[in-house]
Parts: sequence; structure tokens; C-alpha cells
Amino acid sequence: MFIVERHKHILELLERDGKVLVKDLSIQFEVSESMIRKDLRVLEKNNLLQRTYGGAINIKRTIVPAESFFNRVEKNTNLKETIAKKAYELIKDGDTIFLDASSISYFLAKFLIQNNRNITLITNMVEISSLLHLDLKMHIIFIGGDYNAFAGGNIGSHSIEQIKLYRCNKSFIGCSGIDLRDGRISSGISEDASTKKAIMSISKELYLIAPNEKFNLDGIFNFSNISDFNSIITETAPNNSIMTLLEQYNVDLIHSDLV
Repeated sequence: MFIVERHKHILELLERDGKVLVKDLSIQFEVSESMIRKDLRVLEKNNLLQRTYGGAINIKRTIVPAESFFNRVEKNTNLKETIAKKAYELIKDGDTIFLDASSISYFLAKFLIQNNRNITLITNMVEISSLLHLDLKMHIIFIGGDYNAFAGGNIGSHSIEQIKLYRCNKSFIGCSGIDLRDGRISSGISEDASTKKAIMSISKELYLIAPNEKFNLDGIFNFSNISDFNSIITETAPNNSIMTLLEQYNVDLIHSDLV
């Protein structure tokens, strides 16, 4: 069994049982106890478990929405701008793109407007309306619906009905968390998760925009899997353990370390 398979199975056992013992894992995987302890140290370093005497316990990583959209926009701006710039490089004149409501999408929209790109932008992120100007080449389509201050845009059934009227060649989607144990991607708001699903259904290419920290977090409501996306765009290359776990999902990783 490869190391990544062993790590994945350890996390699955933790999810099921809440704890694991070194001696039991050693017998199950037919490796030494020192090797299991090394596995647990690596997983703990990545905030995927908490080591205890003789084993490890599961840690709760689920987050719920606690901050409004604009509070999030004001935090870690350099990091979010770095990710937004890498996403910007993927957009060509003539593209029809969808930006969902997320703080990184806000910075991406800002770059597109500042550079007056000749594209069609579809978005449920009404907050970018204050960035618009009269000389804009961009054709912008705003999705209506019920506004949610935490999501930073219009979400829910009315928004989904409108989204399904369109098609686009690229979508950029944010998330609350990425679970490397099974590849699930989640949001902290149920209507937001459903809205993201609808956006994904109308898109030819899908890009997940997520800081490294999202690999150690979970939202409450799952809306997709890593394998659904063409690429994950993040700020820098994650550590080796996360990179190893990502390899099983056959998804490209785009970050500022790449030239």
C-alpha cells in the first residue's frame, strides 16, 4: 500500500471511529509502529488529526459562516490578490466567464474591470456594481435572487433558475473547505452550495479558487468534488503531504510558484 493510500485510510477510520491506535494500525497495514507514528505526525502537521498517547483522535474542522462578505474581503488581501492574478491570466478576450460570490472573485472582478477586458461576465456577486464605470468594454450580466450578506451575492432558487438560462466557457468558484480524505468541496451555506452546483452545470471549464488554508477546513454543505474541476488556483504550492494527497484526484494545481 502506498503512503497516500495509508494516510487516506487512517483519515477514513478517524471519520468513522473518532480515534485510532498505533498498534492496531501497525497490524492492519503490516508496517512498523514507528512508521505509523511518522504517518500520524505528518497528518497532524497538516491539521488533519490530533495525536494522543498511543494513537490519534479526529479533530473538528467544520466552519460555519461568521463574517460578512466585506469583512472577509478586507482580510488577507495580498494572498487573495495573488490568487486572483493567477486566475486573471487564464481569461482571454472574448471569453464568457462566471464569477460566483466569493472574496477572491471580488478581487478578480476588480482586475478585470481595471484592465477593461473585452469579455462577458456573468455573476451573482452584486457587490462589484460599485466598481463599474461608463467606458467599460465588458458586458456584465447580474444574476438576481435573494441577497445573502455572508455569501456576498444572490443565492437560492430564484438565482438558480436564472443561472440555468446561460452558458459560459469558464467559471471560477470559491469554497469554505476542501476535504482531502474523499475530495469533497463544501460551503457553509446550503443555498450557496446549491447555487454553486448550478453555476458548475453551465460551465465548460471549472476552476476552484482557494487559499491553502481551505485544505484544512470543511464547510457544512458539500457541493462538488475536487475531480470535477480542471484546476485548483491557490497562492503557493502546498506542503508535500497535501500535494501527495491531491495527486489521486487528477487535478492541476495553479499557484504563484509556477512561472
